[in-house]
Amino acid sequence: HDWFTATLTAGLCVGLIISYAPQHFRIINKQSSEGLSPWFLLLGSTSSASGFLNMVALQWGIVKCCRYVSVGSCAEITLGVVQVGLQWFLFTMIMVLYMIYYPSHLKYVAANEHEDNHDTRPSSSPIKKPMKRAEWSLSIILSWVVVVHIILISFTTFFLLLTATPSPSPSLPLPKQVLSWATFLGVSSAILAAIQYAPQIAHTYRHKVVGALSIPMMCIQTPGAILMVTSIALRPGTNWTSWITFAVAGVMQGTLLVMCIFWKVRQQRLGIDDFGHSLASPTAALESAVETDLRAHSDSRIDAAQAEDSERTPLLGNPTKDNEAGGHETNHGWFGWLRR
Repeated sequence: HDWFTATLTAGLCVGLIISYAPQHFRIINKQSSEGLSPWFLLLGSTSSASGFLNMVALQWGIVKCCRYVSVGSCAEITLGVVQVGLQWFLFTMIMVLYMIYYPSHLKYVAANEHEDNHDTRPSSSPIKKPMKRAEWSLSIILSWVVVVHIILISFTTFFLLLTATPSPSPSLPLPKQVLSWATFLGVSSAILAAIQYAPQIAHTYRHKVVGALSIPMMCIQTPGAILMVTSIALRPGTNWTSWITFAVAGVMQGTLLVMCIFWKVRQQRLGIDDFGHSLASPTAALESAVETDLRAHSDSRIDAAQAEDSERTPLLGNPTKDNEAGGHETNHGWFGWLRR
């Protein structure tokens, strides 16, 4: 019994659930998955699935020992498989939520967007079906790729495990074909993990907002990658192909985390939220617009009144007033003479 490894693995399983919870909650709470890259989700789902089945293949002899040991011992020796399988499940759930909460206004092109502006002839038949946007169509295709991928590698893995000559002891080397397949899964998982974050980093850099990405999740998972690598490396029957995936993913995720923190600071400075919308309340914006409109209308009325008065003003002064003014000046002059 390796209590240190078992405790570390159990703690990491709990930590995985806690670390992915903010991302799942954020998508559900915001009712939007805007800001996530479908390529990032494809690569992450296929990478984690390959890593999971790599672990299953390498520890298959240990897993079969559960028939001869107690439930507690079985749970202890299979915690490594559970840990990697849990990581695959939780990440794949992000893609499921991504498809469920994909913004409706980004799914289809508006009718006036795909009409030919140069063609002035009336349309002979109305448009029957809305036109899918490119990214929504891509998301659907990539989702099916994920489904087909997990089916194919699962079938191949269990076919090789069930048809290969079993090893008499878990400590003995695996059959050659199983070991070769497990190595392929591990290496492909590492390669996919290495490029997994590249589309998301490019997507986030291009949009310059955090979007639906969860910063708390990345704050937990980035340092947690060190513990994940340590836990897997200490499991019996594993090799570098089992933990290299998580080492590469940890470095790339740290890069994405730094970028998201930078954009978060920028958003606060510009007064926008994580999706690029203004943080000013709609009521305040409406009141400001009404006040500006009323002020402009009042100014225009004043200008019009002044212009009308200017048009009605005669070029010469009022003769009556001029005469009266002259009379007053004359009287003032006579009375002044009498005072002398």
